Amino acid sequence: MAIDAGTQSSAKAAEALAQDFRNVVADAEELLAALGSDGDARIKEMKGRVQESLNQARGRLNEFQASAVGSAKAAASATDEYVHQNPWQAVGVSAVIGGLLGYLIGRR
Repeated sequence: MAIDAGTQSSAKAAEALAQDFRNVVADAEELLAALGSDGDARIKEMKGRVQESLNQARGRLNEFQASAVGSAKAAASATDEYVHQNPWQAVGVSAVIGGLLGYLIGRR
């Protein structure tokens, strides 16, 4: 259950990042559209470069999102499998980490 929550949290964070980036891309595209086709050659050249950069960034974002979600799922799956194969070791590690955190928090 905790593994699923961690996977969902990672997926939500990746989706939030992707949505923020989509918003930036949409704003940049809106700006390019507002410039229209008027203007001198330098503006047209710059507009073309910005559009190309946005297309590349969109592609990289999609790759990153797929990679991040895949990595989170793989890590969760591996952790889940390990805990099922070695439950007492997982309990021991959790107890040690909990003890250390309790000790550190108690010192403050």
